[in-house]
Amino acid sequence: MDFSLNAEQQALVETAARFARERLAPHYKAREQAERVEREIILEMGQMGLLGAELPEAAGGLGLDCVTSGLLLEQIAYGDFNVSYVNLLVSLCGQIVSTHAKSEQARGWLAEVIGGSKSIAIALTEPCAGSDAAHLKLRATADGDDFILSGEKTSISLATQADVAVVFARTDADVDGARGISAFLVPMDLPGISRTQFDDIGTRPVGRGSIFFDAVRVSRQMMLGDEGQGFIQVMQGFDYSRALIGLQCMGVARASLDETWRYVQEREAFGKPIGAFQGVSFPLAEAETFYEACRLLCLRTLWLKDNQLPHTAEAAMCKWWAPKLACEIIHQCLLTHGHGGYGSDYDFGQRYRDVMGLQIGDGTANIMKMIIGRQKLEQYRI
Repeated sequence: MDFSLNAEQQALVETAARFARERLAPHYKAREQAERVEREIILEMGQMGLLGAELPEAAGGLGLDCVTSGLLLEQIAYGDFNVSYVNLLVSLCGQIVSTHAKSEQARGWLAEVIGGSKSIAIALTEPCAGSDAAHLKLRATADGDDFILSGEKTSISLATQADVAVVFARTDADVDGARGISAFLVPMDLPGISRTQFDDIGTRPVGRGSIFFDAVRVSRQMMLGDEGQGFIQVMQGFDYSRALIGLQCMGVARASLDETWRYVQEREAFGKPIGAFQGVSFPLAEAETFYEACRLLCLRTLWLKDNQLPHTAEAAMCKWWAPKLACEIIHQCLLTHGHGGYGSDYDFGQRYRDVMGLQIGDGTANIMKMIIGRQKLEQYRI
């Protein structure tokens, strides 16, 4: 495995790093208060090539590898964890649309999403179908050349801000489970759609909320994948997003460690910098070790995907470990800053609340461990 970048890729990652530190980081708190990611920021990222860089050039992407896309997301998360959700959703949904869209009408959205002029969400979770997502209830009833969508999606990132969403609905009422579910690309301005935003303790700019479909008419041309097979076909893309989430969390952990290593050289106690005390430096040394191991796991998973090798178990490892580890690292960095770290002058409290949500969303730790267990039992079947 070689994670070195060529000159073009390195320049793009450096551009993302500069953008994150200069444009994103200074307004991290302000975005939480505004509870939105500015449209102009999303557009700027799109124009710079920071969204969906791994997607095909014909679709508006740069045709780069998934490792590079992950590194770009990591840099954005370093500056603002919440803004990096835009990168995550463009990569996940963009892959779904570019692979499974059947019509120019559906594919036409992709260039706008990659360019940052439109935003996209994925609508899978329902009030009674979270971890058990295959038993969703939202109905899509065929009506001539259209489908009529009725039901509710909940806990959807960018629910109130997205212009379009990948929506999973049951097209075969007689089948309960993964088969019988189809995916649609649904513009969010269609008649019959309404949205609400949750009052969350973290990731407030992401605008997690519910989307209600009241007899929403969607063209059959907007179906993604085959009818009744959408869940089975599209869910494979979540192996990719789980590895990206790992790097998203590592970006926040890196920002916290960078600040803390500088702080322990500036803060003095008993006549010397506190970094000289092993009680201060050893926990940070441990954090650095775990950080490097987790980050390499995420990069290896993306490398496996780039090389079309199985990576389901590795992706699940990234998803359960990285959010937990990032919270632990942020917690240690906060404690190292003492009473000051507990104040809002630092970003540790907001980072902790933001990252903690990924210990729940996009697959809980126990669900990820179930996936790993199944993969390993199959590998060692006797």
